[in-house]
Amino acid sequence: MKKTKMFLGLSLVAISGLILVAADHADAPAVTGNANDITDVYAFQGSNSSNLVFVVNTQGLLSPTATAAATFKENVMTEINIDNNGDNVEDLVIQAIKRGNKMYFFGPVAPGTAGTSSTVKVGSAAGSVDISAYGSTAITSTNNGMTFFAGPRDDPFFFDLNRFKAILASPTPIGFNNPGTDSFAGTNVLATIVEVPKSMLGNSATINVWAETKQKQ
Repeated sequence: MKKTKMFLGLSLVAISGLILVAADHADAPAVTGNANDITDVYAFQGSNSSNLVFVVNTQGLLSPTATAAATFKENVMTEINIDNNGDNVEDLVIQAIKRGNKMYFFGPVAPGTAGTSSTVKVGSAAGSVDISAYGSTAITSTNNGMTFFAGPRDDPFFFDLNRFKAILASPTPIGFNNPGTDSFAGTNVLATIVEVPKSMLGNSATINVWAETKQKQ
């Protein structure tokens, strides 16, 4: 793969200290549902407590029919940014790019440039995985202690949209129901997932994590 510069797309979701800050399932029409559209970013400790798992979901609110037709795009890179010294500037990146029916991963590695443009770190290839097809058995791949997945998954984010609208419209304070109704039930996302040994991420006890989609220009 040749070196390619990628520039920031329109989707950005941030988490700090491994706590989810926001979900974003409704963007402008030009963004919603395409490969640039990030719905959620998750970071959590793996079943192996020595690892961290990073998940970037895109193309939200996919029906089963739409899921079967949804694809990652070869001109869009997903980049996970990791700040391990608290200055809110990425010290490490993990990059994922589709080529053919595979997703290729690079890093964790120091970025070529910080900010809105990126260079694919082809010299730090981490591994690849076949992209799982909708309705088939999930495919994972492991290399150098890292595990990779790319493909459709049920949207894990729970949101009661009707109750949210009722709260906004109510003249007096009201809250969410318990249990609520999951408005996203039955919808899917395309997920890019990588599990990484903590030893690859530096020595800080706390890291800041955010994800971007960047489109080739």
